[in-house]
Amino acid sequence: MDSEIPIEQRFKVLCEITRAQHFAWREAVVALAPQLDMQELVNKMWELTGVQTARAYLKRLDPAKPVPMQLAKSIVWSSACMGEDAVAEEGEGNEALVRHADCPWFHWHKRLGLLEEDQPGCDMWFGVMAAEINKALGTSIQVETKCSLPEGGDFCLRRIWEDASVDASN
Repeated sequence: MDSEIPIEQRFKVLCEITRAQHFAWREAVVALAPQLDMQELVNKMWELTGVQTARAYLKRLDPAKPVPMQLAKSIVWSSACMGEDAVAEEGEGNEALVRHADCPWFHWHKRLGLLEEDQPGCDMWFGVMAAEINKALGTSIQVETKCSLPEGGDFCLRRIWEDASVDASN
């Protein structure tokens, strides 16, 4: 029976099931532990996701090459795998930009009235991921959200660069 369903359609459905599972998990926690600060809990989940993402990306990064663009391309690759519309762009000097023209996570958060969790989750995810990469490579990669869909932007734009003024040895 599943052979009748095109792989592209199955992929889209699987991505939506994964997002639905995240929000079902969140709803279960609210029901069973209403005393928890949900923003703190969601941030912790994205923090752990950032650590795991860094571990995965470190397998693909070549420290001998500029890390910001490699990292931007890794994020775009992951985003494409999750059905998101993202591209990596050259920035000034050694900086790279990641532009998400659209994001299903944004639409889920908006539809469920949880928009206040959307950008902070992404910021936590990308910030922790960069910090973990910095620990592993001795770099000083920074990630900054320049604009976002939740803030009313037409897209999400993140700037990734290596900040020479930051002590990478910490």
